[in-house]
This record gives sequence, C-alpha cells and structure tokens, in this order.
Amino acid sequence: MSTFSLGLIVIAYLLSLAYLGFLGYKKTTTASDYLVGGRQMNPIVMALSYGATFISASAIVGFGGVAAAFGMGIQWLCFLNMFVGVVIAFIFFGLRTRRLGARLNVSTFPQLMGRYYRSRGIQVFIAAVIFLGMPLYAAVVMKGGAVFIEEIFRIDFNISLLIFTLVIAAYVIAGGIKGVMYTDALQAVIMFCCMAFLIFSLFRTLGMGFTEANQALTDIAPLVPEKYKALGHQGWTAMPVAGSPQWYTLVTSLILGVGIGCLAQPQLVVRFMTVESDKQLKRGVFIGCLFLIITVGVIYHAGALSNLFFLKTEGAVATEVIGDIDKIIPAFINNAMPEWFSAVFMLCILSASMSTLSSQFHTMGSATGSDIYGTYKPRSRGRMTNVIRLGVLFAILVSYIICYMLPNDIIARGTSIFMGICAAAFLPGYFCALYWKRATRQGVLASLWTGTLASVFALVFLHQKESAALGICKAIFGRAVLIETYPFPMVDPILFALPLSILALVGVSLVTTSSKTNI
Repeated sequence: MSTFSLGLIVIAYLLSLAYLGFLGYKKTTTASDYLVGGRQMNPIVMALSYGATFISASAIVGFGGVAAAFGMGIQWLCFLNMFVGVVIAFIFFGLRTRRLGARLNVSTFPQLMGRYYRSRGIQVFIAAVIFLGMPLYAAVVMKGGAVFIEEIFRIDFNISLLIFTLVIAAYVIAGGIKGVMYTDALQAVIMFCCMAFLIFSLFRTLGMGFTEANQALTDIAPLVPEKYKALGHQGWTAMPVAGSPQWYTLVTSLILGVGIGCLAQPQLVVRFMTVESDKQLKRGVFIGCLFLIITVGVIYHAGALSNLFFLKTEGAVATEVIGDIDKIIPAFINNAMPEWFSAVFMLCILSASMSTLSSQFHTMGSATGSDIYGTYKPRSRGRMTNVIRLGVLFAILVSYIICYMLPNDIIARGTSIFMGICAAAFLPGYFCALYWKRATRQGVLASLWTGTLASVFALVFLHQKESAALGICKAIFGRAVLIETYPFPMVDPILFALPLSILALVGVSLVTTSSKTNI
C-alpha cells in the first residue's frame, strides 16, 4: 500500500475520533457528565467501551507475543477474561455497583469506596495508588501502540510515541468520559472486524485448516528453543511442566494476575455507573463476551500459530527470528498478511491502545482532580472539570516519561503487575462493600495498606524478574531475591499479597465497630 493511501486511512480515522471527541465535549457540561456521562450512556456504547478498555495493545502485542513464545496455555486467560471479566464482573459486581453508585451519588471508584465506608482516608488512599501505579500500566500500553507504528511505518520510535500521545491527549482532555466512550465504541468495532478477518486470513496464509494447523503446531514441539525447554516449555499446544518456572509465570503472573485483577480495575468499575438501569447493564453481557472471545481468543491463537509461518518462511520459530517478544505480532502481521491489512490492522492496534489509554488517563485525572484535590478543596467544585483536565494532562506527561524507561519484553508483564496490585489492594474492600456488611472502615484501611505494601515488597524482594531488575534486594542483602528456595522466586506477588489483604480485612473488621453509611 502506498504511503498516500496509508495516510488517507489514518487521516480518516483521526477525523472520526476528532468528531466523536468533539461530540463528547459538546455534551459535557457538568462534572457528572465528565466523570460518568450523566449516568445516561447507551448500554451498547457502554459494553463496547468496557471491552475496548479491557483489551489494550498489551493484550494484542504483548500477550500475543507471549502466545508465540510459550503457546496456547495463555488461552486460559481468554476464558478468565470472558467469564470473570464480563459475566462475573457485570452480573455479580456491576449490578450492585451501579445501584450503590446511584444511591451514594458518586462518580469514581475511590468515591464509591470512600463514601460507603465514610472515610476520606480510604478515598484518598485508593486515588493515590491509582495515580502512582497506573502510569506503569499506561506506559506499557503506550509502548505497545508506538512499537507497532514503528514497525509498520518504519519511522523512529520517538516520533511515533509523540504523535500517538498527542492524539489521545486531545480528545481525553476535552471530551471527558463521553468523548472516551464514544471513541471506544468506534475502536471496539474496528478491533472486532480486524480480528474476525485475521482468523480466516491466517489459515489461508498457512494453507491449512483449523485442525491441520493445530496438529502441525503440535508436531513441531521438538523445535522449542533450549532456553525455553529449560524453563518447562513442552510445545505450543501443551501447558508447561507443572511447577516449572514457565508454569509459575504463565499461571500465577499472567493468567491469575490479569484474570482476577480485572475485577478491581477502577477504569472498568466506573463503566457500571454510566448506565441508567440494571436492565441496560445486563444487555452488555452478551456483547462483552462476544467481543472478548473474538479479540483475545484470535490473537492468542494467531500468536502461537505464527511459529508455523516463521518456520515456513525463515526456517526458525518466532522467538528465534524475532528476538524481542513484544515485536513478534507486528512482524507477523507485516510479513504474513496482505499489505492493505497491515495498514488496517495498525488501526486495530491504535484502537486497542487509544481506548485503554484514554480510560487510564481519564481515571488518573479523576483520581487527582476529583478524589484528592476535590476532597481537600470542596469549595472548588465549580471548577472541578478544569482541575480534572489538568490532572489528565499531568498523568499523560508522567506516563510518557515512564514509557522511555521501559525495557524489552515488558508489555505483558507490566499489565499483570498493575492488575495484581489492584486485586490485592482494592478487591477485598470492594467485594465487601457489595456483599459483606460486617466489613469496617478500619478493616478496609488495613486491607488497602496490607495489599499494597505486600505487593510492593514482593516485587522488590521476592519475585525474581522484578527484584533482579530493580537491584534493591541485591544492594541490601547481597542476593537477587530474599528467599532463594524454589519456587518462591517464581511465585507472583498476587499469591502473597491477596490472601494477606483478605486476612487483614476480615481480622480487623471482626474486632472493630462498623461506621458505614446505612443504605
């Protein structure tokens, strides 16, 4: 495809986003409009926005690359994304969250928790964790989008990242949640169509049917690189050896960390508060499930099968041809698919990145402007929308800077780190706000502190991948991890932090007095 044609596609896409962002801006007149769309969003738009926010470039580029390296075991994450991230999230969490949010008249996740437990400290603590922790997640998503643009356009990474960031900043700062959700819906449709085409085109490119391709992938198990065999890799259609380093990474970090952590994602929880009724929320379940099956299911499958393509064209499997796991999917699309589809798929990656980033920036800005500044400056609520916009701008700048500091092969891991922290810190208190009336303000504060500190401690001193990279444990104790006995260095922090967080909440709540709002 010529540069001119590619340019026209991108311009048409950006103009569409600009129009939807402007539409959101015109319909945003109050802080409630900016934060939760006035609780009047269309259920189809809400469901598409939820799915597009959930599935980012980290899912397509990062986890697709993981599938190419380690195989189809990552499909268990697809199942959890659908069952936990949509069915359980919408029915068991979403319905009660929408009702609770409307009764308390809150617009953000920190406000929901803070007002329910009648604690300004809870609200500010959650907002601070969001503002300090989410930039890492945003930065890996930014990297995923920028890497793909770099691969397709063959332009400098710095230029692609700058353009990418400026476009998102424009419509998020101006349009608020309405601008974010309108553009999310368009981006979800693009992602769905691209993935539907990819799965059919993939088998045509390989010259095989579904069963034949999967059998061929099974047959090349002896070609697993030695470095991966040593970690427990048994082939691209088999789970790793139980208890091996790869098994712990796949199961505890990627599958459980992301699969459970999605329930306590502030940018997803707020979607439940944007619709008017339970009936509208229930309508989103089918749309959300279908969207996730097609998007993540296809890319995980395509990632694993990319080994057959590289073996056929380059004589080696994906990880031996492409050294950086984060670049396997961009290279596969660019080389295996029709030229015109590479350009269209670029829009898919942009859509996945932009939809997630816009929600992240909006959430970080809300945490700063509404949940922290608004808590201590209640007389400034008339200027709240502008304060939140400044918070969004600051969040974008912080994430942009962090993106330059990220190493290779970080996209999937960075996503699981933040989701794991959210699960450990937020999920116990959030669950109790909906289901266990005995939970107290003191218990939730204990849970928040325990979950957050335990997660950070495990990342710095226990989990080898992060501990070795940071070097703090090495500097203090003279070894990469505090506990060297296997499998402790391989166990994800969520398996330490979440149980401790739950125990802290239950234990402290049972010996303290409840002071929640009666609702």
